[in-house]
Amino acid sequence: MIKFNEIKVGDYLMAEYEGQQWWGEVTRLNGDEKQVCVATEVQDFWFTTEHLYPIALNDESLMMLNFSKEQQGDGSIKYKKGAFRLVIPTEGNFENIDIWYREDRRHHPAVKYVHQLQNYYHDMTKVHLTNAVMV
Repeated sequence: MIKFNEIKVGDYLMAEYEGQQWWGEVTRLNGDEKQVCVATEVQDFWFTTEHLYPIALNDESLMMLNFSKEQQGDGSIKYKKGAFRLVIPTEGNFENIDIWYREDRRHHPAVKYVHQLQNYYHDMTKVHLTNAVMV
């Protein structure tokens, strides 16, 4: 379950209905009733937060967001999307990440899920992080 105040329009989440989960993008928020509209592969549905789950931040989810991956000489891994960078100390270790965009650097922010990274990315770049390919 995700806290309602963590969710922003454009965030990617997993939504559950009748035991089945779909990946989707938040399209609208209803603050009065704490409901979230999620566009899934089927259609847009309204969900309460107890039926929404975060997507883990890992190599697979960063590839889904179209980051490029670069192995560093010290064993760390750098993920890049435009001028935005995310570095993990070792392959698969997303516990202590560093992120930066130009001169804005954040050391070990509390980012464990894709929607949290999307919110940091937006805060730093003023652009929403999507799975669109950057040219």
